[in-house]
Amino acid sequence: MIALKTFNRNQLDDFISSGAFRQYDFLPITGHRALSHIQNPKASDEDVLLILAFYEEKLVGYVGCFPDSFIIDGKEIRYAWLSTLYVNPEYRKKRPAKALLKKAFEEYEGRIAITEFTKEAEALYNIMGVFEYVFPKEGKRYYFRTDAAKMIPEKKPGTKPLKPLFQILDAAANGLISIKNLAVQKPDFKYEVLNRIDKESTDFINGFSGRRDAYEINTFISYPWVLEGKKDEKYLFSSFADSFKFYWIKILDQDNNISSCFLLQLRDGYLKIPYLFSKSDLAEVVRFLNYFMIIHKVKGFTSYQIRLNEMIRHSSAFSHIYERNFTREYLFHTDLLKLLPEGFSPSYQDGDADCMMV
Repeated sequence: MIALKTFNRNQLDDFISSGAFRQYDFLPITGHRALSHIQNPKASDEDVLLILAFYEEKLVGYVGCFPDSFIIDGKEIRYAWLSTLYVNPEYRKKRPAKALLKKAFEEYEGRIAITEFTKEAEALYNIMGVFEYVFPKEGKRYYFRTDAAKMIPEKKPGTKPLKPLFQILDAAANGLISIKNLAVQKPDFKYEVLNRIDKESTDFINGFSGRRDAYEINTFISYPWVLEGKKDEKYLFSSFADSFKFYWIKILDQDNNISSCFLLQLRDGYLKIPYLFSKSDLAEVVRFLNYFMIIHKVKGFTSYQIRLNEMIRHSSAFSHIYERNFTREYLFHTDLLKLLPEGFSPSYQDGDADCMMV
């Protein structure tokens, strides 16, 4: 029989501080990820943040819960994102995954949402019969440099012996791209690059509706789920990267007032724009992004920011070599949907849910 153990803020802190989380064959969470869950401004002291599944006292799976909330007509609707779900393949017939999910449903009274899930996890969620697909976001991934040595072997493992050849081809192609990019000029407008949101930006952001405020975004910048370093093989989700950094960008008008500000996340050569706030037509944002990607040798850039993608489509100042369409799906538990008014839209930015964390 599957036995379950839950951890709230204080219990998770003790679990990590004592080192007890390291006793198992695989890690149910990393220390820095646990710290981020503990610091989450939307987590209460009673919220369950981690659930472990045991079979005959052996850890066989876990699920992570990441509390969030909507404020609708002055009323708070609290819910949680499922941030991880893992089960040891040897014990799948014991159905620990279903036990973990049912426990999460119980703890949050069905107020559960999920995004950025794998195909395997999606199949399980559909089997549960309690989720609906809602609020899909259409996005783009833009490519600036070739990365055949990484992408082809990932999609076609049989080509791994050809990786040295792909590296040579990448070097040649990217060398030509670098020569072409020498002509790109530094933007002629005023901008600042910071490592977190400052007071001026906070005041600017307060003029926009959104799911996260500056304090919450800064908290997750300070307590990331991913650190720079070597991957811990005992943890199956994102934990370390060769490079992982946030940049807060302010674009200023001629009077030194903010016209746009946004957060960039650069991980191993791939860029995201988790948050964007602007009163401009975004032409300067596009020009800055193009310059940023060249000087940082960005390989690819993913954006679900509809207005930004539309401006890029009409801009000649964005020198990508290829683009692909992407869709981000969201699954909401039917009990959570019942609490939302008809016609409700969450207006999620790219970094909402747990998307800015990885």
